[in-house]
Amino acid sequence: MAAMRKPFAEALLKYLSPARSVFLTGDLGFMALEGVRDAMQSRFINAGVAEQNMISVAAGLAKTGLSVWVYSIAPFCYARPFEQIRNDICLHALPVRLVGNGGGYGYGVMGSTHHAIEDYGVLLTLPGMRAFVPAFDCDLDPVIARMVKDREHPAYLRLGRCELPPGFAPPAYAPWRRLLQGKGPVVIVVGPLAGNILKPLMALDEALRPDVWVVTELPLTVDDIPADFTASLRNSPGLWVVEEHVAQGSFGHMIAAWVLEGSFPIRDFRHFAAKGYPSRRIGSQAFHRKESGIDGESILQALLAREQSLQRS
Repeated sequence: MAAMRKPFAEALLKYLSPARSVFLTGDLGFMALEGVRDAMQSRFINAGVAEQNMISVAAGLAKTGLSVWVYSIAPFCYARPFEQIRNDICLHALPVRLVGNGGGYGYGVMGSTHHAIEDYGVLLTLPGMRAFVPAFDCDLDPVIARMVKDREHPAYLRLGRCELPPGFAPPAYAPWRRLLQGKGPVVIVVGPLAGNILKPLMALDEALRPDVWVVTELPLTVDDIPADFTASLRNSPGLWVVEEHVAQGSFGHMIAAWVLEGSFPIRDFRHFAAKGYPSRRIGSQAFHRKESGIDGESILQALLAREQSLQRS
């Protein structure tokens, strides 16, 4: 599993115009952003450990018409400077692009101060904000292209690790994509967790195998929901949502509201979300996923338990 930092940097270099852009980092990005630094030269700015100031500077630069990108570890990118993001960027509708590395439990044993399990929920409360949660390395190119093109909205890019199963070729990029087809419940996964979920489900028989979708752009926009997804949902025995994010402000809550408003006859709705720290222990990303029940093995066991329950009834 490789971090998305390098594919991000490669895609950024492809679409960024150094003469019209500025890249700011909060003293982070070593062993990944050197190519961006060399291309941007004096417009690559190490703002130091001063995230609030970095965001205000970014807003001022964006006000002049420059394309501005801000990079840090995810919680330092959105949590520490939240007031400046709200007041300086969003309330002025400035298209600053925030890049948070290590979304979810990505920084593992570094602890809760370095985890970002409420990031897109928090940021999407702000006016105009868009969030991008690429699932695979190959998503970075089209995602960066979309972010560069959008000059009307501030945006947050949550980087994680590509967990693409060996031999699996994802479909072409879209905000919603079907990754696996089956007759089990519809399962929607947000971002790179999809690769982890896919691994144990691919070998299931069609009758048990879920219809797996991945979502990579938020908030939920009705125009982005494919007709194939809606058709699958109407014929599905259930809808399960899996995300490395707390329930509050989550995609799960967004899709639940959409389901209710559309009067879909869902018999089995389940939301698998980050539970924080139930044991009050800190461990790897895999440990926290397992503890929250959002890893692939936990979803597989839930499917098998569901099947056994149906057979008994």
